[in-house]
Amino acid sequence: MSDTGPAGRATVMVCITCRGATDLTVTSDNDVPRPGSILADATTLAAADAPDVSVQRIRCLGNCSRGPSAAIRCENAWTYIFGGLDPAQDAPSLVIGARLLAQAADGIMPWRGRPESLKRGLIARIPPLHFREELP
Repeated sequence: MSDTGPAGRATVMVCITCRGATDLTVTSDNDVPRPGSILADATTLAAADAPDVSVQRIRCLGNCSRGPSAAIRCENAWTYIFGGLDPAQDAPSLVIGARLLAQAADGIMPWRGRPESLKRGLIARIPPLHFREELP
């Protein structure tokens, strides 16, 4: 166990190639920051005072029709993928969600306390690598 909580340090992975869900046209707008990149910058800023949260900029979570997207994971915990995020508002929500997951004794992000954008924007949750379901 880590001293930061049962699941340990959380990582927020923000897709920097995401466009808005309504802007899926491919253009060469390299001079204009994409919504995903703006969300990544804002999340890095929001996590500056959260020693138990790191932010990683990644390319493509494959959730283009519901972007901007981000994933939150911890070792030995479920990974959560979110979409339809607002680059101007949801960075603090990603940090709150990461901290909730880092403190979760069972490796599952609790519903209670989860920001609304992480409730309505949940795309999937993926079990830890060595997870085994105990079926009756």
